[in-house]
Amino acid sequence: MTEQSGVAVLGATGSIGTSALDVVRLHRDRYKVVSLTGWRRIAALEPLLKEFAPAQIAAESESVSVIDVTVLDSCKGSRYLGGEEGLIAAATHPDVDTVIAGVSGAAGLGSTLAAVEAGKRVLIANKEPLVMCGQLVRNAALGSGACLMPIDSEHNAIFQCLPLELQQDVTSGRGIGSRSAGAGVSRITLTASGGPFLRASAAAIANATPAQALAHPTWNMGPKISVDSATLMNKGLELIEACNLFGLDESQIDIIIHPQSVLHSMVAFNDGSLIGQMGNPDMRIPISYGLAYPERASSGIEALDLVEIGQLGFERPDLERFPSLVLAREAAKSGRSVPIALNAANEIAVEAFLETRIRFYEIPQVVDRILQIHEPSEVSDLAHVVEIDLAVRALAREMVQRGLSS
Repeated sequence: MTEQSGVAVLGATGSIGTSALDVVRLHRDRYKVVSLTGWRRIAALEPLLKEFAPAQIAAESESVSVIDVTVLDSCKGSRYLGGEEGLIAAATHPDVDTVIAGVSGAAGLGSTLAAVEAGKRVLIANKEPLVMCGQLVRNAALGSGACLMPIDSEHNAIFQCLPLELQQDVTSGRGIGSRSAGAGVSRITLTASGGPFLRASAAAIANATPAQALAHPTWNMGPKISVDSATLMNKGLELIEACNLFGLDESQIDIIIHPQSVLHSMVAFNDGSLIGQMGNPDMRIPISYGLAYPERASSGIEALDLVEIGQLGFERPDLERFPSLVLAREAAKSGRSVPIALNAANEIAVEAFLETRIRFYEIPQVVDRILQIHEPSEVSDLAHVVEIDLAVRALAREMVQRGLSS
């Protein structure tokens, strides 16, 4: 019998964590859940603790104390820690081989970097580690021998389309930039569904409500990423993520709209070939691929029926209606601390929109104003990243509170 591989699921109660655990359930003979984290969603975390009895549990410090005593009794031998210390302990537990990094926002930075420094196989689903400190993550992987595996659907698609030698460059942290031309890679293309406002007028977009922004036509995601998909900032963040993960210049990366969301991304080669990865829009497919790589294992998702899908459509994004893409590309060009500022300002703006404190069209306005006043600096370490992030968040909150008209 094959020995089980230990898995840590960071953000077990979110959409990524839920999909990851569905895949693990299909392969209980191959994977054992060692660590689970759930932050504030204790009611959703408790049944998972009963089911998997992990060795390490983490949640928000105040939340750990309210886990039901009967649940704790069912997890004899488990260790409980709160806050950032708990997240890092979950990610670096000695019995963990693979870490699924699904903590949304900047909160997942420390635990993801700690997992890389500990030499784990790290399945990166959350964008922030690669957007905010991609070079730090890659340097850590080069030093520790960790394996970096993108499971965001677009980046996982690109990874699958690369030749084996370039896949190894990605997983090691080297990136493909210096060797891509020699391997025949000329460009990569990220596809975007276009979100719920693809066909909406500029006026309708300006007056969009949170409920409308959250109604994504193809993907089932959390509130923040759903709003990012509606503004297309999600694709902008993926552009920065791709630059950092693959070691490419932003000019080598295209973005096109593909409403059917079945062709997840493509790699163009210098002989005129274009190779893409297709599949139903379900995160269990890239998660399964990341867990089993270099093998493949069942994800529980059926293969595409191309006849049923019918015609596939592609178009260029409208940068006037979706200015967030322009802001993200400029941040990718600028580099240094600018992507950190972009991400932090966007998180605060999205939060304010969901709380109906600003209008939908004001989300990119907040980001734009922050970038205009942000003083770019070189990023030295994680503490510096966090310092910049917190400073920009405070500035963005003040801007929202004061009002954009002032």
